[in-house]
Order: sequence, then structure tokens, then C-alpha cells
Amino acid sequence: MSTLPEQDMPAAGLSGTTLGDHVHGQLLRLGAVVGLREADTALYGQILLDSLSDTARRPLSLPPASPSFLSDDHTPVEFSLACTANADPVLRVLVEPGCAHADMADSARAGLGVIRAMAGRWDFSTDQLDALEDLFFPTDAEGPLALWYALELRPGGVPGIKVYLNPSAAGSGQAARTVREALRRLGYGQGFGELPDGAGYPFVALDLGSWKKPRVKVYVSHPRMSADDACALSRTASGLSDADVKDFFHAAAGSVPPAGPDAWNVLRLLRRPALTCHAFSDRGVGPSGFTLHIPVRDYVRDDEEASARAKALLAQFGMDTSVLDRALCALTQRQLADGAGLIAYLALAYERNRQPRITAYLSSEAYAVRPPLTGPGVTRPEPSPQRHQALRPSR
Repeated sequence: MSTLPEQDMPAAGLSGTTLGDHVHGQLLRLGAVVGLREADTALYGQILLDSLSDTARRPLSLPPASPSFLSDDHTPVEFSLACTANADPVLRVLVEPGCAHADMADSARAGLGVIRAMAGRWDFSTDQLDALEDLFFPTDAEGPLALWYALELRPGGVPGIKVYLNPSAAGSGQAARTVREALRRLGYGQGFGELPDGAGYPFVALDLGSWKKPRVKVYVSHPRMSADDACALSRTASGLSDADVKDFFHAAAGSVPPAGPDAWNVLRLLRRPALTCHAFSDRGVGPSGFTLHIPVRDYVRDDEEASARAKALLAQFGMDTSVLDRALCALTQRQLADGAGLIAYLALAYERNRQPRITAYLSSEAYAVRPPLTGPGVTRPEPSPQRHQALRPSR
């Protein structure tokens, strides 16, 4: 699909258009795409505006209130579409509620206030989050984030809520210690030893509120990942076959494996690193879930190519491909070939005793459109260490 049908939506940067206008309109249209009732979507839209506070009223003609790490153009909002075979797609929205504050301690206070207001509205406990407050919210907290939340937008007006925290808040050298201690306090004392090696821990996430089986999730960054690396990491939670992982890796990254028995070993991600997520929900039995996140925006020419890859994966796993087309139409009027970043990540997720899930992470692009990319991103042979540039991961 090279162009998207025109819809009645404001264009980023038009005089008088605010950040709230832009992201609220996107959420309402996306809610219609996944079949949410108008009343539910309206409620979730108001929650989004309220949590952005004064930032929602900031005109898009001004630069972002802060250099939010949440998206490449610093929009403090990102959407995602989670698809499973024989089930309705699920819409989520990720938000940085403290985005108006460059100081991480102030950002944390704003974010915690939003989460506690949600707890009062939907009557859920914040005990797990409270137990970690000294670890993730020190008075001299460092960036690039303090707290993000995600809402899984469900029928009935009661969402699933996830909170994302920064393990490097007390300094990057303390991240491993912070993750280990957080898992211990939450009842997963052996969990840290079951995490794979990686280049860092960008996030720890907690499920709050209404979940059948709440999870604690740890994200790990993996520069220079290969398909075989991904397979080895996925074995921390059984259920995904090596073939599924390899097919996903190569489809999302865009590589064509060369012939030969060792072909899968030589193609690596050399731009933005992949992320893995390891979920804990059952004490004493190891990780219960695994997700592989490929930053597709750094491994495509443009979003036309990213969309084709995403739809090929959805079809391969028996999922509806048309919902992605409709979601992209709900987000923007621009031609897909005019940028690379509307589809930010593609993820393959598996949770024990459940079907695999494909998630597309969709950028709001309130402030800017990333231009199409040129040059190789997945390549062989590997470059010399002097040429390698480690890029900071972005959720």
C-alpha cells in the first residue's frame, strides 16, 4: 500500500492544533478500528488527555515539551496493536505522563500521581509499585525516563494497566542490582539468574489492576543479534519453536538468509538493537513468557516496506492483515513511502499455554516524520568493532 486514504483528521503542525487534539483523534479512530464502543473509547481518550495535563494543550507548532525517550520524534504517546489468531485485535496506548518535566524526579512525581488517580478510579492496589519506590524514584534520578504507563483498552471501560520503570534511575552502573532487588521484593528471588546476558536493562514493567495473571517483566537489550541468538534466548519460556523465531526474525529484519547449513548464524542487527522481554507470573518456575522486539523502523527503507513485512507475518501466523491497514489509515494521511518509523517495532510474544501474539508498535508522529532510510542494516560479514555504533534502544 503506497498511499493511505484521506480521513478527517488534523495534520501535525497546523496552526492551532494541539498535542491533545492529535493523539486524542488518533485514539478515537483506532478505537473504532478494533471495535470498541464509542463510550469506552471516549473514556479512554479523556484519561489520556487528563494524564498529559497541560502538555495536551500545547500547540504542535511549538517543539515538544521535553525530549521524551518514548518515540523518535519525542511524542510522549505510542499506540500498539496486538494480534492473536482467532481473536479480536487489542489496542494499547503507551504514555509518558510526566513528559512536561525534564527533571526525572519531577517526572516521577507526576507519573505516580497519575497512576494513583487511576487506582482510585478503578479500585486496584499499587502495593507492588509502592514496594519499589526507593529503587526506581531516587531524589537524584537519572534519565532517560522515570515512569511510563500503558493502557490495554478493553470493552467495558476498565483497562489493563502496565507501568514501565527505569532500572538505571540510580545510575547505569546500578541497573543490574536494581533489577535483582526488584525481582526479590516482588517474590521472584531466583528470577535474575534466569535472565539472559545482554547490553543492559532498559525497562522493568508491572501489571497493575485487572489481570488474570499479573506479570513482572524485565527487558534486555541485545546489540548485534542474530536469528540463532534469538532462538537461544526464547528457550527461557518454552512454546515457541526455533522455526517460528527464525521466520519472525528474518521477516521483521528483512534479511534473506544465504544458502548453507550455517546460514542463520551470519546475519546480525547492526543498527538499533533488538529487545527481549522476560515475564514472571508463577513463583519458583522461571519465566512464563518471552517476547522478541525487532526495531523494524531501522531495518526498512520506508513504512511501505514495514507494512508489507508486518502483514506477511500476520498472515503467516493466521491473523487478520486488514486491521493493520485500517490502523495506519487511522493514524496518518501521509504516504507510507514518505517515512520510516510509523511502524516502530514488530514483536513476537509467547506466554505459557497461550497462542503466539504479533504486536505492531505504531508511532503517533505528532512532531516529525522520520525520512526513508538508505544503506544496509542487516548484513554479512560483520563489520569491524571500530565501525560498530551501539544505538540506544527505544521502546
